[in-house]
Amino acid sequence: MNTAHRTGALTALSLSLAMASGPSQAQPQRPRLLEDPNRYVGMWVTQDGHIGHELLPNGRYDEARGTRHSAYQGSYRLTGNHIDYVDDTGFTADGEFRDGVLYHGGMVLYRESTTRR
Repeated sequence: MNTAHRTGALTALSLSLAMASGPSQAQPQRPRLLEDPNRYVGMWVTQDGHIGHELLPNGRYDEARGTRHSAYQGSYRLTGNHIDYVDDTGFTADGEFRDGVLYHGGMVLYRESTTRR
């Protein structure tokens, strides 16, 4: 084998090995969380402030109605932008978050810090 042919073969072999091993400084890929499980945690209230749902980070909620604090309590589960409620008496309800607003049982609730007045 002549020198030019040997050099070409070594260059091709080096290039093949470099491509097969990938970039030398590649970082391992970490799985990304698709959704923040606490993205809706906090107080949600109707425009008039009469009804409030406090969504707690432990999957529980506390609903106030007028001057009646803790009128209803129970658990909730999020699936995407959908929320399912089960109160402690077994009553179920659901709702949907759209554009930062909670639509639930004919009511429109806003994050307490962005209440429309």
